[in-house]
Amino acid sequence: MNVTFYTLGCKLNYAETSQLQSLFERDGHTVVPFGQPTDAVIINTCTVTENADKECRQIIRRALRVSPSAFVGVTGCYAQLQPEEIASIEGVDAVFGAKEKFQITNLIRNFRKLDTPHCFVGDLDGSLEFVEAQSSETDSRTRAFLKLQDGCNYKCSFCTIPLARGKSRAMDFHLIPQKIRALEASGYHEVVLSGINLGDYEAATGETFTDVVRQIEEMQPRLRVRISSIEPNLLTREIIEIVAQSSVFCPSFHIPLQSGSSDVLRQMRRRYKAEYYRDLIATVRDFMPSAGIGADVIVGFPTETDAHFEETFEFLHQLPVSYLHVFSYSERENTPAAEFSALNGGVSMQKRAERSKRLRTLSAKKKFAFYQSECGTERTVIPEQRSAETGLWTGWTENYVRAEFAGAASLVQAPMRVRLKETDGETVVSEMLHGASRFDASAISYIPIMV
Repeated sequence: MNVTFYTLGCKLNYAETSQLQSLFERDGHTVVPFGQPTDAVIINTCTVTENADKECRQIIRRALRVSPSAFVGVTGCYAQLQPEEIASIEGVDAVFGAKEKFQITNLIRNFRKLDTPHCFVGDLDGSLEFVEAQSSETDSRTRAFLKLQDGCNYKCSFCTIPLARGKSRAMDFHLIPQKIRALEASGYHEVVLSGINLGDYEAATGETFTDVVRQIEEMQPRLRVRISSIEPNLLTREIIEIVAQSSVFCPSFHIPLQSGSSDVLRQMRRRYKAEYYRDLIATVRDFMPSAGIGADVIVGFPTETDAHFEETFEFLHQLPVSYLHVFSYSERENTPAAEFSALNGGVSMQKRAERSKRLRTLSAKKKFAFYQSECGTERTVIPEQRSAETGLWTGWTENYVRAEFAGAASLVQAPMRVRLKETDGETVVSEMLHGASRFDASAISYIPIMV
């Protein structure tokens, strides 16, 4: 049987889709690219925002236009939270929850259209096992995403992820070196450590994420390791110090903020104040002046007044981060924030859009300033993709600068040194110097520019 997959949402979802593909291939099925005729379609969903739900419905319709008789199965966070809603969509044959996601080939033996959609969605109140997963962002096998943690024990007032993913759980601590060595042996040059709440990693034997970082550093693998998004209250000083002196870990962090107003942070049920976040960024900059630092921000939270937003804008304006990921608040069922919105009417969609636009503009300025400050430096880039039209390779530096440089199509996609020259704010035009098997974290010298 031919089967195709489509993934929505975070990098962890992509890693889990890769695991699903492996399970189907193990059972003798052939995975074909989405958009080609197929016998079955499996859609792995997200539900962080309302747009993710809408996109899921659009993907179902797209799949059926190409393969109208294909079996359609939907899994992921949206499936766990709204199984009946998904089952009501024309063409859907089965819905699989978080517990059932990796049991699809056992639950469905004959992937044919069903007269009545089946829902395989269990309660998440009980214990969930950790399921390993990893993926590669491109076919080049240069960068892998390794899932170390799943679920979340936090109760942020705007978020449904704990309901969709269940409680926090983690890969066995003793397995991590094996996974890193296996990726190293497979030829990967970068591993991104991933999780729903990665910093909340806690093994059954008691080890924490700080122990994970220390363990990998002691291994000294012949690849570089990047930490994906990590909560500010879980980014410890010890982790920062290890990364700062490391020849393995990349000097880049993505640290969710969500609001620059401590009042709004409290109503969001975040576990820190704005001042704590500001001091944390200052600590990172003290140890790694040229680290790439990204931040998530939500605009239009139901209790966010004009004054709160201006407080957030000014806070971010002064904060030495490299870029922002800006999200407009979306009402999610079964969250306290949705109740706030029902009580006071929330923030209008027009205001949400206006605030989002202002922060996206600020983000572009910060990113340009960061990229511009990197011009003239030498960095290590792993070539990931090449444009046949321009002849330019693109890849990420160790401190998360998108670099492009000219190179032959036959170029070996291994770490190489480049000199960053000039930027348009989206990429930095660079020149290739020579190959490098490791990057030199001690060469980082960026001085933050306020915009």
